[in-house]
Amino acid sequence: MSISPGRDGSAIAPGPGTLPGTLYVVATPIGNLADLGERAKAVLGEVDVVAAEDTRHTRRLLDRHGIPARLESLHEHNERRRVPGIVFRLREGTSFALVSDSGTPLVSDPGYLLVRAAAEANVPIVPIPGPSAFLCALSVSGLPVDRFAFEGFLPAARGARDARLEALCDDPRTLVFHEAPHRVVASLEAMGAAFGGARRIVVARELTKRHESLVRTTLSEAPSGIGKPRGEYVLVVEGRPRTREVPAAAERTLDVLLESLPLRQAVDLAARATGVPRKRMYRLALARREEGYPGPVESTGCGPERRDGN
Repeated sequence: MSISPGRDGSAIAPGPGTLPGTLYVVATPIGNLADLGERAKAVLGEVDVVAAEDTRHTRRLLDRHGIPARLESLHEHNERRRVPGIVFRLREGTSFALVSDSGTPLVSDPGYLLVRAAAEANVPIVPIPGPSAFLCALSVSGLPVDRFAFEGFLPAARGARDARLEALCDDPRTLVFHEAPHRVVASLEAMGAAFGGARRIVVARELTKRHESLVRTTLSEAPSGIGKPRGEYVLVVEGRPRTREVPAAAERTLDVLLESLPLRQAVDLAARATGVPRKRMYRLALARREEGYPGPVESTGCGPERRDGN
């Protein structure tokens, strides 16, 4: 049986064969199972198939709410293979609900290939809004939310991770990341090196769950201040301050160092001493050199300079 939203937003059954199948993209709780909305319950109970990232995980949620449903798996390892068949069935009139293990599907989770293919096939796609871990963390961070950038998970490889952070170091928007417990300390340390230790951060862990915690700190203090890593993290990082690029005290520190050290060494020490990102300190040093401070000019960058040119 296919279903579609009624005029009041509720789920209704239009009758067999009267409409093509509909794909519902359904947000599910990020921890607290009571956060499943009434509309989501209705859709999950009425669609023909629920496509789930982990059928065992979703079955526990459905059982908690007394929802009978036919489950099929759709995850990162089988999505490309399964999408054509699901789209064919949608066009034949089968209704599907797409869910991930938690939160809104496609946000750091599988589902993009299916939604793209369904849209290209002119299949009706209906969002059923609900929980989202990164929006939850952002809303209580106390950092600016008028403009923000969701970056998802950083690359696991150190070089790729550092390159991503270097590209973001001058972004004035609040930055939001997901991170796993076994990588969170290394990522926090890398952010401190790229953005400067003075940048504010909110470390949110296990949101809506029993051991939920929020740590408001700076990047220099975060690696040692979050305790033993466990659970899933959302990191909400202050964007580049929109006021003066380098504080006056940091400028004086750099000026003193430039009087007796080469430019590169002065920049490195000033950035470490003041917490100002190296890229900004480097720009100031170039301007100072034009004013008469000596020192060799080398390549730019937010992180440590590379000597091999790569």
